[in-house]
Amino acid sequence: MTNQLPRVHEIEHHAAERATTRPVVSGMHGVVAAGHPLVSMAGMRMLLAGGNAFDAAAAAGFAAAVVEPTASYTLCGECVAMVHDARRRESVAVSGQGTAPARATIDVFRRRGLERIPTGPGADAHLSFTVPGAVDAYLTLLETYGTKSVSEVLIPALQYAERGFPMYEYMHRMLAIPETRAQFALYPPGGAGVFYPGGRAPRVGELFVQPALSGTLRRLVEADAKAGGDRLAGIAAARERFYRGDVASMIGAFSEKWNGLLRASDLAGYRARVEPPLRTTFAGREILGQAAWTQGPVLMQALGMLATLDLRAMGHNSARYVQSESLKLALADRERYYGDVPTVPLAALLAPAYLAERASLIAPDRAMLAAPPSGTPRRAVTPAPAPAVADGTTHIAAIDGRGNMIALTPSGGVFRKSAFAPELGCTLSTRSEMFVLEDGHPNALAPGKRPRTTLVSYLICENGAPVMTVGCPGGDDQAQADLQIVLNLVVFGMNPQQAVEAPRFATQTLVNSFYPRVYKPGQLNVEATISESTRAELRALGHTVTEIGACGVGAVVTRRDPETGVLSAGADPRRPTYALAF
Repeated sequence: MTNQLPRVHEIEHHAAERATTRPVVSGMHGVVAAGHPLVSMAGMRMLLAGGNAFDAAAAAGFAAAVVEPTASYTLCGECVAMVHDARRRESVAVSGQGTAPARATIDVFRRRGLERIPTGPGADAHLSFTVPGAVDAYLTLLETYGTKSVSEVLIPALQYAERGFPMYEYMHRMLAIPETRAQFALYPPGGAGVFYPGGRAPRVGELFVQPALSGTLRRLVEADAKAGGDRLAGIAAARERFYRGDVASMIGAFSEKWNGLLRASDLAGYRARVEPPLRTTFAGREILGQAAWTQGPVLMQALGMLATLDLRAMGHNSARYVQSESLKLALADRERYYGDVPTVPLAALLAPAYLAERASLIAPDRAMLAAPPSGTPRRAVTPAPAPAVADGTTHIAAIDGRGNMIALTPSGGVFRKSAFAPELGCTLSTRSEMFVLEDGHPNALAPGKRPRTTLVSYLICENGAPVMTVGCPGGDDQAQADLQIVLNLVVFGMNPQQAVEAPRFATQTLVNSFYPRVYKPGQLNVEATISESTRAELRALGHTVTEIGACGVGAVVTRRDPETGVLSAGADPRRPTYALAF
């Protein structure tokens, strides 16, 4: 006989196409993926207890603040999310991005002789504090979409903080960065006593506890308990205590102690926002994301420029495919037009004719060696132009058996850039560093305004319904990595695990969003598994090719099969990201 199927052992011992280091995780009732197995388990515990995807995301968000403090994330940080409520058949963007304090004005920094808003490493980190937004975002998720109480979703986080968890390799390695201890020393006592007990970081496998952070979390539980079992009243009480009670007072007092601009009164008026998503179409799918108060439209603009190209014919991660010219053009528009203002000309920036015009600037035989000028979309408001170690936060995604789904990216409070408040057990976010000090610019600093955050996440829809979530931490690399993951999924037909594991690249021909806003024209970062032959071709095109460990780190893709209801997830092995399903 001919054309026989290979024997089982022959299948087992030959590499499959696009082999991955981990399997796709699948189930029927719920899937959760996050930056650490214990964080994923915090979310899964909510699903197993009858909760929904939004309960899971809130529990995981609180738990991540305990388990992943070295993943550029703090309880007093921020988050953004894309949410699909299956019952309402509604998709929304959730902004837990904190805002600038009332005392933060352009004039304040000009009087100090500063052209940019500073943060650490250094003794000026307190000047870039923003209002903590993540806690209210989690409470808003519970209040609007969830089913569990504050006390229930905080159980895993409290257990991890009070009883401890085993120190893991990634966190241990991040604590070894010298700037972390040096930054703690600038704001004594800092976090040295917590993260370096006995003068050293806990060894991998040693139990690590955080009593002060536990105390902050327990205040929210106490507030909930006083509500007498009324779930919504408990959420309101927890919000009151964090944003108007003793927690807010502690945050304000810490900032004031170091002459920071943030005060307790800034927290009192803060609320997370639920907004309509930004939408675009590509390859027969609809892509939903956050608007221009983030860098979310970068991915959508790039997709519009790529829409007329035969990407499959180029070959995945070939030199022609890896060229990042569409991203350079989108990022140039980001610097001129994006910000937390109502005048951003989003419809014009996403118009097919405008994006075709931008795409016509891409030359197939040479790279742009400097940041290109921003475009001039028709009917655009024209504000003043902006002046011309890879970090990554974490990401959480969940889908439940009813089809509710959420993709949430929390961040803020990098140890070596911020100040650690011992009484809170965490750092404060320094996201104000992303504002520019230019009158009239869409991202100009103003009290109560959101900085143009790098945090993004996306939903992919088929036939009008969301079927996938996409998110990848990594600062300015976030939208770039997410673009490649979306293409992996919808153009190259990869499964969730293949999509997050595939090698990535990232242009640095942009004005970096973080202080001191470094500009590296011509530099193209590539991961180690981009072949040397491809790198040589890229150099011939004019790119300065630089190998780095990861172009975006901690990516997550979750999927719901609209026909079978099967839920699946892929989790990035570049970090201890893990997916669970049942």
